[in-house]
Parts: sequence; C-alpha cells; structure tokens
Amino acid sequence: MIQMTFPFALLRRWLLGLSLVLVSLSATAAPERSPEQVIRDSVDELMGQIEGNRDYYVNNLDELEALVDDSLDDIANFRYIGASVMGRYFQNATPEQRTRFANVFRQTLIDTYTKGLVTFDYRELRVLEGQRAPRHEDQASVAMEVVAMDGTVYPVSYTLRLADEQWKVVNVIVNGINLGLTFRNQFDQAMRDHGRDYDAVIAGWAPEIATEELEAGGSR
Repeated sequence: MIQMTFPFALLRRWLLGLSLVLVSLSATAAPERSPEQVIRDSVDELMGQIEGNRDYYVNNLDELEALVDDSLDDIANFRYIGASVMGRYFQNATPEQRTRFANVFRQTLIDTYTKGLVTFDYRELRVLEGQRAPRHEDQASVAMEVVAMDGTVYPVSYTLRLADEQWKVVNVIVNGINLGLTFRNQFDQAMRDHGRDYDAVIAGWAPEIATEELEAGGSR
C-alpha cells in the first residue's frame, strides 16, 4: 500500500474536500448557462443540502456519502480526470486499469469530501464578480473565495471545459496549489516507487495535500 501522510486539520481538509468535489461534480450545464453560473448553482445546491443538517450528518456520514455519491453519479467525468492524473502513464495502462483508477479516484474524492464537509465552519463562500473572459470557446475559469470564521480568505480558481453540451470543471487551484498537477506528480512518484506497477499504485492510491502547502499556498 502507498502511504502518504495526511494531517487532518479541519480547515485544510474541508477546503480540499470542497475543491475536489467541485472538480468532479463539475455541475452539468446547458451551454446557455455561463461557467460562472454553473459554479454558483453548484455551490448553492451543495451547501443548501448541508446547512442546518450538519449535526445529523456528523453522526450519519454514510448518508452524506450516499448523497455525494448520487450527486456525482451522472455528472462527473472521472475518466477525463483520471486520465489527466495518470498523465504520461495513461497510454500504456490497460482499459481495465484506466477504469479501475477512475473508480478509485472517484471514491477518494467522495470520502475526502464527506469527512471534511461537516467539520469546517465557514463565514462565506463567494463566487467573484467580473470574471475574466474565456480564452477559448470551450474553456473558461471561474474565481471563488472561501472565507473562514477567522476572516482568512482562501482563493479558489476553477478551470472548466465544454464538451458534449456540458460545462465541467477539470481542474482547481486552491490558495495557489494546483491540485490536478499535484495529484499527477503524486501518481508519477508512486509509479517510480513501485517500478511502474499499475496495479500496486491503483490499489494504494491515497492522494493527499500537506497542511503547510495549503496554508502557505504557492505555485505549481
């Protein structure tokens, strides 16, 4: 099994969970909805399901996990995300390994989000006004901020891609940390450590972000 240390500091865990689930949730949208509206709707819907029920879900995490799982079922493109994380190793993976990794990655996101969602008290989630115009017709970015109870502001930036008449988030940057690239680097290191044994890497996949990384931020 691949061991990656993960300090479960509540703020960092919640931030990672929120960001990861939005990467995968991606919010299916008709093209007439702007990427900004897709993110706004996603945040409002997801947080609306939790508000007022946190104490209940703390003691019933299996129900919250099922809720998250159902939300992801029809709208997440885990094959795309999995291929991106596997990076240069994707081409030589078998179809079965690609599918298995996508499923494992999906469950990782569900577990992380479920555990973190009910533990962090935030003051405000805000999608910023005046978003930058997209560089390409099928790509866009949306900026958001998470404001903690102590007033600390954590910037979050989503990258969205339009495919099959749906806007989907394909990457996220939290406080300067590029999560997609970070996970890709972790997958690459795991493959090196395990002699390019796909099955071992997939079986032990447990991506984590160190507390100090999210706290300090940075470019990747």
